[in-house]
Amino acid sequence: MSNTTSFPAFIARKSADGQVTAGVERLTFGELPAGDVLIRVAYSSLNYKDALASQGHPGVVRTMPHVPGIDCAGTVDESTSPDYRPGDQVIVTGYDLGSGHWGGYAEFVRVPAEWIVPLPSGLTLRQTMIYGTAGFTAAQCVTAIVSHGIEPKRGPVVVTGSTGGVGSIAVAILAKLGYEVEAVTGKLEHHEWLRKLGAHTILGRDDVSDSSDRPLLRSRWAAAVDTVGGKPLAMILKSTEHRGCVAACGLVAGVEVPLTVYPFILRGVTLAGIDSANCPRPERLEMWKKLSGPWHISQLESLADEITLDELPDRIQKILAGRIVGRTIVVPQSKMI
Repeated sequence: MSNTTSFPAFIARKSADGQVTAGVERLTFGELPAGDVLIRVAYSSLNYKDALASQGHPGVVRTMPHVPGIDCAGTVDESTSPDYRPGDQVIVTGYDLGSGHWGGYAEFVRVPAEWIVPLPSGLTLRQTMIYGTAGFTAAQCVTAIVSHGIEPKRGPVVVTGSTGGVGSIAVAILAKLGYEVEAVTGKLEHHEWLRKLGAHTILGRDDVSDSSDRPLLRSRWAAAVDTVGGKPLAMILKSTEHRGCVAACGLVAGVEVPLTVYPFILRGVTLAGIDSANCPRPERLEMWKKLSGPWHISQLESLADEITLDELPDRIQKILAGRIVGRTIVVPQSKMI
């Protein structure tokens, strides 16, 4: 490809006075970061981290200008790596994509070969992005619970943020594996949707709220997938049964967890922290093997909404406001330029 050939991308820029704006522009191949493999992107997806990146959040973005998009799936266009050839279908999730490195909100990305995963057998490129980092994270959360030896007969599993990307996929996977899932949401209009995903019980946000200063609460759940952090995570830890496991992966409710050590030393509760960006490659491949095989959920398409680069600004505001349900996949095309 010529370095002057252009393609559409969604890019965030910072002005001299510190204001960050983001929109669709045409970039050239000469502007792309270095990497072993050039990928023509078919799909990306929208995650909370992408919304923060679009605003130049310093905890996500290291340098500006910046192209967000922590996920991408597409076809190899050029490669200097012996592991990938033009025409190969591949995916990239995590690592530095969309944070320290320009991401998937462009028709083309260039990445290191070690970040790439071949398209998992049994999934289409589109399906991998419905899962994306959200599904990958959900699979790690469920793996933490299963690996802890918690079987369905042990009792219910609570999932917070259950209408979001990670939460909704976690609900569906857990239900498929036979767990009794209690889904927490503040969205009354989506109760039936959650039941179709497999939720046994729907809880409100007040059900995971505790204003007392008690170090322990009545045991309610054998395990949990927490996508929100903050006070709800503290309440869940205090309410988890003996030798239970809580997989934590989010922070929209806060980064401070008001808690004593009692859940850990009196009930032996395990708090399993889930990080996706730097998941080791063997585990990464194993997660995709599960998502494309025994953990593949039949309701996957019902979770997805598809947009183009032009529609990103509106969706970014919605995800920041907590008004997104399920998964949004992004086709890196534009009618505006």
